[in-house]
Amino acid sequence: MTKKHKTIIAGTLLLVLLLLAVYIFKNNYQKENGASIRIATPTLFVHGWGSSYHAEESMVAYAQKSHATNSVIRADVNPAGKVTLLGTIKKRAKNPIVEVNLQNNKSIFAGLSNQTSAMNKSSNYIKDVITTLQKRYRFNRINLVGHSMGNLQIAYYLRNNATNAHMPQLNKQVSIAGHYNGYVGEQGAPNKTVLNRAGKPQKMSASYRGLLNLRKKFPQKAAILNIYGDMGSGSDGDVTVNSARSYRYLVSKRARSYQEKEIRGPRAQHSKLHENTQVDRLLVNFLW
Repeated sequence: MTKKHKTIIAGTLLLVLLLLAVYIFKNNYQKENGASIRIATPTLFVHGWGSSYHAEESMVAYAQKSHATNSVIRADVNPAGKVTLLGTIKKRAKNPIVEVNLQNNKSIFAGLSNQTSAMNKSSNYIKDVITTLQKRYRFNRINLVGHSMGNLQIAYYLRNNATNAHMPQLNKQVSIAGHYNGYVGEQGAPNKTVLNRAGKPQKMSASYRGLLNLRKKFPQKAAILNIYGDMGSGSDGDVTVNSARSYRYLVSKRARSYQEKEIRGPRAQHSKLHENTQVDRLLVNFLW
């Protein structure tokens, strides 16, 4: 073997080693920065109208105290849908939680006064959070927890994305005080929701009619817990029991399981439901 050949071989080996070193460095960098970290099923908490992630803190704190989770991050979403993740989910994190914080917390869009269209559009915020998470972490399933308006956003997200192969599969959903067939005093919604034996409303709000496709699209492997309040007058003060229960007609025939839990008394008031220990227990036991 000539000296020239030895030099070529040595140079080739050096190049291979250099490329290998670059690959290892890049792979380790991605792992450290979350790009290729596989995580357990994350749970998104979505707050209600005019609210923020603070409405989710009590439920999340209970989950932490119960040792159901050891990882909580926040997803700030600006009105244009840009998501900023605050915090990091570690590789072996237990049941990671994402507190969604919407800056456009009333689903107000220029040129849009129709509530159905507004809910449909603001449901994209849920998708924005999930796709941002997917850029940093790998997961195949997701849990979704909503309060009040957050449930409508989740429902429209599912209507629009349940068959999207690029999105994670819904594992479990918790609905708290969901005004699926309108809230008390909502213009254009039924004053009183009457349900038949299948849970179908006798009269439907526009937003409810917009969700009827869920009867054909809802994920069949998902389990649902529907929590609602009754202060003694058939409502939680803002949402009637039957408006919340009307979700059954949309999803129960396709879902893996569907169950309802009614909370009674003064702590069943609409905004107190996400500060209610009974709700916390139901949520933790169902999800984890």
